[in-house]
Parts: sequence; C-alpha cells; structure tokens
Amino acid sequence: MTSPRFARESRWVVRHRMALVTAGVILAYAAFLEWSIGWSVLGARFADIGFLPLAIALAALTMTYVIRCWRIHDYFPNETRGQFARLLRVTLVHNLLNVMLPMRTGETSFPLLMRTEFGMPLARGTAALLVMRALDLHALLAAAGVGLVMERGWAAWAIVLWLLFVALPFLAFAAKEPVMRHLAGRVPAKLARLLDEVMLGLPVNHPAFLRAFAATLINWGIKVVVLAWALAVMGVFPVAAAFGGALGGELSSVLPIHAPGGVGTYPAGIVAGAASFGADVSTNAMVKLAAAAVNAHLLILMSAFTGAGLSLFLSPNRKP
Repeated sequence: MTSPRFARESRWVVRHRMALVTAGVILAYAAFLEWSIGWSVLGARFADIGFLPLAIALAALTMTYVIRCWRIHDYFPNETRGQFARLLRVTLVHNLLNVMLPMRTGETSFPLLMRTEFGMPLARGTAALLVMRALDLHALLAAAGVGLVMERGWAAWAIVLWLLFVALPFLAFAAKEPVMRHLAGRVPAKLARLLDEVMLGLPVNHPAFLRAFAATLINWGIKVVVLAWALAVMGVFPVAAAFGGALGGELSSVLPIHAPGGVGTYPAGIVAGAASFGADVSTNAMVKLAAAAVNAHLLILMSAFTGAGLSLFLSPNRKP
C-alpha cells in the first residue's frame, strides 16, 4: 500500500512540476556556463553595455512574453478565463524549453502543457501552435522584406510583391472555411473529429485573427528593435546591419535548424543577417561582429532565464 506521506509528496511533486523543471534547467545551464565560459567573463562582457541599458533591454524582452501570453489568452478565452497567471507560467516555461532544446523539440511542450494545465486536447493546442508559429515566421520574413524593398529603391513592383506577401495569412485564413466544407463528409469519422479539434485551435473569426496578427507584429517588433539597439551599442554598423543581425538571429530561432540553447546557430544567424544588410566583413570587423553576436545571444538567454525565474513566483492557482 502507498503510505500517506508518500502520497502527499507525490501530489506536491505533481502540483509543482513546472517549477521543479524550470529550476532544474536553470541550475543545470548556469553550471554549464560557469564550466564552459565563466560567469566572471560573461559579466565583463555585459559591463561594456552598462547596467541601466541592460536592465531596460531585459525588461522589454521580458514584456514580449506577456504579449505572447495575451495572444494565447485571446486565442482561447473560454479555456483560460481567470487563469492569466497560470497561462503566463505556461508561456514562460514553454519559452525556456523551446530555447534550450534542440531542433524545435521544445515546441512539443506547448500542447502538452496546455493539456496538463487547462485540459485542452492535443490536436487543438498543436493547431494553435502551428498557426502562431506561422505568423511568427511570416512577421520576421515580412520585416526582412522591408530591407529588400529598400535595396530595390522602393520600386513599385517590389512594394506590390511585399504587400501580397503581407496579405498571405489573411488569404489563407479566409480559405479555411471552404476547405473544411469540402472535407466535410469526405473523411472518416475519426479524422473528422480530429479536424474539428484543429478548427477549434484556429481563431474563431477574422477579428480574432487580426488581433493575433497584431500581437505578433508588436511582439516581434519590440524584440527586433531591442536586439538591433543592443547590437548597435556593441558597435555593429550601419543601423541597417544591426537590424539585419537581429532579424537573422531570430530567424535562426524560428527555423527547424536550432542547436540546444541556440549555441552557435543564433550568433551565426546574427552574423549572416548583419553581413547581408551591409556590415563590414573585413577580418577585424568580423571579429567584432562575432563578439557582438555572442553577447546578443547571451542577452536572449538572460531574458529567457529571467522569465523562467519569474514563473517560479507566479501562483499555480487551482483550476476552476
């Protein structure tokens, strides 16, 4: 028989599982950074930026997690009503796992966490995640497209192509109803039930989709501007190159090729993006650019750990 004490301990572990996983990941990576680089070295690198600018940048990056949480809350108002703090914990933990695990495997934590915390079917959570990630990728590519339009001297044909690309998500969303009507009655019952859950994982109407689209633009706009500013402070010029570096780093984090913690891939994305937007690629300049890329990556990791640390203080209020 299971002893009462063991049962209580098991319930405590289950109730605080998110906090325990978060704390474990933070401690493990902190030890890894001390072993591989040394916290004194990392502190010296960030001292060049300054405490106040660094604090402002971290606060702005952490605010993007709140915007992501609001996007999910607006996505599923019935399931998450009155549970914003709980949903924010899910968002912060999912972000940390997504940053730390390789090849986008951390993404799988979102539907699992939503099922555990809110009883949401996996198909519904997965469908919502796919839509949100498609919007994320679209927003970053659209931002990069602005740079390409500028390079073409704001030619009319380039602007038209860019506007058509910006409109793609709305065209795809408008096509979902005809597609589902076409599939109705033509698929097996089990698949039909799965498609119903997928539909519930999509925005309910065009205003809801527009809100999700706007939240995506605001989220990535803040993040890219903060990263571009940090790169410029660390000597990445011209400003277009700092902007391109920020886009390159974030694109590397959205695409499937993603190392654990973004180690290597994120700085490489920054360097590639900055070089594409006019950064000096001479030997000495590349050394400076690579150092700035590593520091910007560390800033992203710090924001992820800051958010995860905040999740430990969010009350896991009971489900209604």
